[in-house]
Formats: sequence, C-alpha cells, structure tokens
Amino acid sequence: MKIFVISDIHGSSYFLKKSLEAYKKEKADYILILGDELYHGPRNPLPLEYNPKEVVDILNNYKEKIIAVRGNCDSEVDQMLLEYPIMGDYSTIFFNNKRIFATHGHIYNEDKLPKLCKGDIFIYGHTHLPVAHEVDGIYMLNPGSISLPKGGNVNSYGMFENNKFYIKNLDGEIIKEIELK
Repeated sequence: MKIFVISDIHGSSYFLKKSLEAYKKEKADYILILGDELYHGPRNPLPLEYNPKEVVDILNNYKEKIIAVRGNCDSEVDQMLLEYPIMGDYSTIFFNNKRIFATHGHIYNEDKLPKLCKGDIFIYGHTHLPVAHEVDGIYMLNPGSISLPKGGNVNSYGMFENNKFYIKNLDGEIIKEIELK
C-alpha cells in the first residue's frame, strides 16, 4: 500500500492540481490530508490561484481515497462543503505493522506529543516545514506544504511506500527520506 501525504493546501487550486498530478504518477492508494484545506488563514499570504470553491470540487472527486484531519484554518462550514470527514483532530492509520498518528500540528506537535510507543509514526503539518527524523524511537514526519512552504523550502508532499517515508518536491524528486524500521 502507498499513502500520498499533503498538508496546508490553503485554498490553492493551482498547487492542489500539481500535487494530484504527483499522486497519479506515484500510483498511491490513499491521500492523507493533514489539514488546512480551504482557507489561507490571516497570517498567510494568498496562495497562487486561491480558489476554495474549486479546491472543494477537486477534492470531492477523490473523496473515496481521502483520509483527512482538521487544521487550525478548517471549520464546520468547510465540512458542509467537503464530502469526506475533516473535523477530527487526529486519525490513526496502520501501515506495514506501524501505527501512524496523523494530525495537523496545532494541538499535538513535537513539543506536545500524544501517547505513542516506540516504532510509532507521528505525522503532522501546520509548520509548512519538511521533517523526517526519529526521536526516542518515534518517527517525526512532516511533508511540508504544497502551497505555502516556509523556511526557504520548496512546495512538497510526503509518500509512505514500503518501509520508507519520502518527502518530495512537486516534480517527484526526493528531498528527504527515512527508513521506518
């Protein structure tokens, strides 16, 4: 199974389309969205081709493939438009005998972890910074942002495949990777 991971779309139809092109090339089974789908938020600039309504229409076409969590910019109004659940603060997924705790990052983050066990995977968005490292036996992962990367990083997504997690730019080139032992 392959899981394609994106975060922080922030209403950009342009970067959502680019990421879905990558999803198709990757031939992933599911799309994990780590929040902030439609709204850009008051601290962020408007992303390229900001069009939340178009983003809704595009995402609803993939509703059977999407697993999503709520970001700090997501609201009940957004849930009224999206045809898959987004209001959970986290989701637990099992992948290759590993537990993935998926969240946005504004409630749980590397400084405030939920109860996890060695070998678990903690994946989050929110910071718009790509992360792939291990701390005390727990994997800390962040795919970065597809629309508004920060810290001089490029637009990026994540990919769970076999026993590895890759962070890639929107052309599919590997930026970071970590083996999930």
